[in-house]
Amino acid sequence: MKNSFIFLLLVLITSCRTPVVYDLVLKNGKIYDGTGETSYTGDIGIISDSIAIIAEANTLKGLNVQDLNGLAVAPGFINMLSWANVSLLEDGRSQSDIRQGVTLEVLGEGRSMGPLNPEMKKAMQENQGDIKYDVTWTSLGEYLQYLEDKGVSTNVASFVGNGTLRQHVIGFENRAATAAEIDAMKLLTKQAMEEGAVGISSSLLYAPSMYANTSELIELAKVAGESNGMYISHIRDEGDELLESIDELIQISKEADLPAEVYHLKASSKSNWGKLDAAIKKIDSARNLGMAITADIYTYNASSTGLHVQLPDWVRDGGIAAMLERLDDPVNREKAINELVFRNSPETILLVGFRSETLRKYGGKYLTEVALEWGKNPSETLVDLIIQDGSRIQVVYFSMSEENIKKKMALPWVSYCSDAGSYTNEGVFIKQSTHPRSYGSFIRVLGKFSRDEGVISLEEGIRKLTSLPAKNLKLKRRGRLHAGYYADIVVFDPKRVNDRATFTEPHQYAEGVHHVFVNGKQVLKDGEHTGETPGRFVKGPGFIE
Repeated sequence: MKNSFIFLLLVLITSCRTPVVYDLVLKNGKIYDGTGETSYTGDIGIISDSIAIIAEANTLKGLNVQDLNGLAVAPGFINMLSWANVSLLEDGRSQSDIRQGVTLEVLGEGRSMGPLNPEMKKAMQENQGDIKYDVTWTSLGEYLQYLEDKGVSTNVASFVGNGTLRQHVIGFENRAATAAEIDAMKLLTKQAMEEGAVGISSSLLYAPSMYANTSELIELAKVAGESNGMYISHIRDEGDELLESIDELIQISKEADLPAEVYHLKASSKSNWGKLDAAIKKIDSARNLGMAITADIYTYNASSTGLHVQLPDWVRDGGIAAMLERLDDPVNREKAINELVFRNSPETILLVGFRSETLRKYGGKYLTEVALEWGKNPSETLVDLIIQDGSRIQVVYFSMSEENIKKKMALPWVSYCSDAGSYTNEGVFIKQSTHPRSYGSFIRVLGKFSRDEGVISLEEGIRKLTSLPAKNLKLKRRGRLHAGYYADIVVFDPKRVNDRATFTEPHQYAEGVHHVFVNGKQVLKDGEHTGETPGRFVKGPGFIE
């Protein structure tokens, strides 16, 4: 009703002969509208939360006028895979992303913050790290509304995770779901879609998501498809079985009849780098047949996940708690050490996140360095680190080819993500190291890959940061600079945008972004956060009021 009133007002005031005075005018900016078309100079007039008009430069009047003096103006960027679901509970300012121009965090890679049953709520409350919070919600929609009500600077959206659905209905049992259990998960999927989820996700390297077979995933994806949602997946294998894993995603998309996306597309480990061309060819072939298959990537040649993924499958069976209990048995510990086969070379594994205060001195060190200090081989060191820390331990894997990163950057159907939280570079967040993608994944599109290396044009980079993911997610009035669209806007200097975060010193903000507006409110002004939290729960296409 509010938006309808605003648009009626716009019609009335634009029909009058007296000049319109807008709430805010962004004057004399170089406009990149998100379509990929050539930029142009103009003014943007904003009323309330929406763009009212885009006009010739220096022609609009406003209560608040900001002269951009030729700086670039673009739609707010969309983070297709964000892990800010907990960091936003601690600090809703979302600073490491806002300072790169991100105005929408899309959550829920395989696991989502709902739906929860009582056991899941209890576990979530008890197994918290440095950030402490009360679990006051039950459903995914309630969590996202909680964020909006609490106050966040970015908009938020989420997929519902099949791992969360499995835990809700089955727990961590490694077995096929029964027909009744699938029906229960389908009902939960439908409820999440009607609450505003943008689709269903899976993360098939991790328990319990990985225990779902293809037919189970198809059944859940059908429900998401009925609500116009999409299926998105951290596919089963990004290395030796990369091509077979992409085949599975395409099969799910075809049989469930819905769009599908590959999370952080990669060919992991040097022996598999050559498979990327075949992976791209598979996706292009599906697209040529009319299928809506897309992918997203982060802009680094190093990934980040748990150290525990190096362990044999039997050790990880049943989830993290079961894994730790299993490794407490000296016989199992010895067996795990003897059977461990590294997916990534030990010298390429950088340790970044520990639960134990005592072990945090090893943050920023490689596994081989700790092994040398402890006088143990890398396998024994890995297992003992996990046992001593009582966690999966967050690490960085230098597993990808820089040439392949550039190849993926140029693909027209690839958007971008951080696959990380959104942090402030102080307080609780700097107790741990992190991957620099938390602070630089998006700004590198504009700086490193567009301006410096010419891999893509600035117009195309912005399209892939904005209208492409908005279209894939079927978001209304987001992703473009256009009259009637929400005023999610980033203003930056193309000559100065740069990432400053490094693997050894990751907690450093990007530079070159001057202003950011979310739903018409300014959250970044002259490079500094204003403290405003106008972010909203952005609902998917299946939302029912």
